Amino acid sequence: MMKKIGLSILLLSMTAGAYAAGCATPKSAFDQVYCAGTLFAQVDHDLNVEYGNLRKSLKPSGLTALKQGQLAWLKDRNDQCSEEKPSGYFVNLDCANTMTQDRLVFLKARARECASTGCVESKLGGR
Repeated sequence: MMKKIGLSILLLSMTAGAYAAGCATPKSAFDQVYCAGTLFAQVDHDLNVEYGNLRKSLKPSGLTALKQGQLAWLKDRNDQCSEEKPSGYFVNLDCANTMTQDRLVFLKARARECASTGCVESKLGGR
């Protein structure tokens, strides 16, 4: 049996692209879900690009630390931003967007660090 997927949304920070799509003033819960989902898709894409770029500058031990940190972060994000109930899965997209944006900032900082002073492996596994 297929589980229902419910989405819960708090306040959203919208990007320019989301505003262009009519997200400045969503008119219904469905509009809010669409806008939050669109924002999440973009931020998640940016995160994956940054993660891939950072991987290119790492030695094997750094790759291991980064992967372990990323997996721990994913678990933490999923634990904090979603829950499973008998009626389906519920995802707080505002939480997921915020945590993903924060992780993107973290990965960009590691990439700048690696490019300027060298990678500090102990920081790569951080959350």
